[in-house]
Parts: sequence; C-alpha cells; structure tokens
Amino acid sequence: QVQLVESGGGLVQAGGSLKLSCVASGFTFSRFLMGWFRQAPGKEREFVAGIIWSGADKYYGDSVKGRFTISRDNAKNTVYLQMNSLKPEDTAVYYCARFRGDIYYYDKNYDYWGQGTQVTVSS
Repeated sequence: QVQLVESGGGLVQAGGSLKLSCVASGFTFSRFLMGWFRQAPGKEREFVAGIIWSGADKYYGDSVKGRFTISRDNAKNTVYLQMNSLKPEDTAVYYCARFRGDIYYYDKNYDYWGQGTQVTVSS
C-alpha cells in the first residue's frame, strides 16, 4: 500500500534551518509530482512546494519563495524540503503528499498524505 513517512521536524530558533524528508513506498515514486503542505493551528492547509517527477520543475508558495527549496532523489524514493531563514509564522505541521490532479497548489488534487511532522520556530 502507498505510504509516505515524513521526518526531520523539530524546534528551531528564528533564522535557523531544518531539512524535512519524506520517504515514499508502495508506488512508482518517479512517476509522480510530489508536494509539501503545512497546517498551523486554526488555519487552512497551505501549499508550500511541489516538484515534478524529474525534478526539473519546482513550485513554491508565495510565503516561502526564496527561503525553502524542494528536491527529490528518485533512487531513494525521497522528497526533501530544505527550510532556511525560518520565521515563527512557519510553525506548523508539515505534510508530504502525492499529486493526482491538474492544479498542483490545490490540496484536493493530492490522493495520499503522510502523517506529518511538526516544525516549531521560536522567536
């Protein structure tokens, strides 16, 4: 069965960095666009970043452009999210997900989700 397992979250001070990983299994990872979303308490789930199957095209939410970088290693069935210059407003649970649709920033177009990893940025 399809599984997505995130790791790498934690507590970091503002201005710091974290790198999240998401290991996929149960499907042909290299055929799918993968995305990262986040959800803070009391807020809607927000698109963070997406990367096409080859890694050639990447997409970012406006709030993270220039600070976060998405990448993937198809040999390891893993997608990464490098987060730099973190801000307190980046605090959220971060999820990776598999894309099956037409609009990459719309969460309803993702069919499988990981359990999430908590990122907390202190001021």
